[in-house]
Amino acid sequence: MSRAHAKPERRKRVLIAGIAVAASLTAGTAIAAFAAGGDNAAGQSIACPKPVIPVAVPAQAQAEVQRELANLDKQIAEANNRLRTSAGEGGPNFVQNAILGPLKDKRVAALNRIETAIGRVAEKPEGLERFATCGLGTAPAVGAAPTTSRQASSGNNTGTGSGNGSQASGKTIECPVPVLQNVPAKAQAEVDRELQNLNKQQAEANERLRTSAGQGGPNFVQNAILGPLTGKRASALDRIAIAIGRVGTRPQGLERFATCSLK
Repeated sequence: MSRAHAKPERRKRVLIAGIAVAASLTAGTAIAAFAAGGDNAAGQSIACPKPVIPVAVPAQAQAEVQRELANLDKQIAEANNRLRTSAGEGGPNFVQNAILGPLKDKRVAALNRIETAIGRVAEKPEGLERFATCGLGTAPAVGAAPTTSRQASSGNNTGTGSGNGSQASGKTIECPVPVLQNVPAKAQAEVDRELQNLNKQQAEANERLRTSAGQGGPNFVQNAILGPLTGKRASALDRIAIAIGRVGTRPQGLERFATCSLK
């Protein structure tokens, strides 16, 4: 081949190589930009408050309590793995909606099971759900423990009763009304929807209470109705906090309105 023919061929190869390098750089830049534009959790980890059980754990409940405490640790590990493997996914609320929110629901359920396990054989601790909320980097502050128990207020103590199942005859489930201040107009519709959902949950629990009269043992109402209701309300209240937090200052501590009782 002559030099006259070789030069155009070399220029062609150089041009193609240059285009390939430019395309590679462009793709790399796009990937980096996407990762930077996702959630803001890069390099962070999820931190959760360590539950403090305010009563002595009876020997009969020790195994179940330890199992649920281990379950809480497992949930944090799974959430951190989800955080690591989903880096760059979603928008600014991805971590809260897809990881922290579901983690809180799981922790509420586990903490309620700890309360129930102890309450079967001794005085039931109250308010453990205040340890359910986790955060990025730093665990959120935990509110003070309640001074009264659901058992005392509901008359649902394990040492009383006629032995014919639920002790809820003639009673109804009452739930605290959430106190919300300065709800942004853009969040009002979603907040109203979740408030209606709370009312619906309470009505369904009261219907379950009515139709299950006489079922189960002395802890039936707590285990089968009040416990699950607390978990559902905690989720709805968390969605209210998220909705407000998207457009304004996110309210804290709404989970304190999750617990209902028999009156």
